[in-house]
Amino acid sequence: MPNFNTAVDILLIEDNDSDAELCLRALRKHRLANNVVRVKDGAEALDLLFSTGPCANRDRLAPKVILLDLRLPKVDGLEVLQQVKADERTRNLPIVVLTSSKEDRDIVDAYNLGVNSFISKPVEFDEFVDTVGKLGFYWLVVNRPPA
Repeated sequence: MPNFNTAVDILLIEDNDSDAELCLRALRKHRLANNVVRVKDGAEALDLLFSTGPCANRDRLAPKVILLDLRLPKVDGLEVLQQVKADERTRNLPIVVLTSSKEDRDIVDAYNLGVNSFISKPVEFDEFVDTVGKLGFYWLVVNRPPA
């Protein structure tokens, strides 16, 4: 389990180390990486968000935004999305799917489950950095979440 405090801005749920590092580099470039927690699978993410399993004795994690990959080990991204949006304690957490999938079915399923935004990862590095910077700025600075 990662070390964290409950004042987390971004929960990055990404199993691919290269993609996670690119995302973190993009957030650092835009000065948005101060309070980021990264987990590598959906089960770990759910444990952090609901204080279950190895996180049962910790405060629930309440990030300002969740960046969620769909293709995850243990519990896939759509199941994470479904559980977060179905629970009264977490349903208002903004979730941005950030995935390599461009499948129409994934887009439809994600929106039907309540995702706030669906972004296909750009292949080119500069475009990826720009995209992640914009989405981080929007969700951390511009967006006003419910109290």
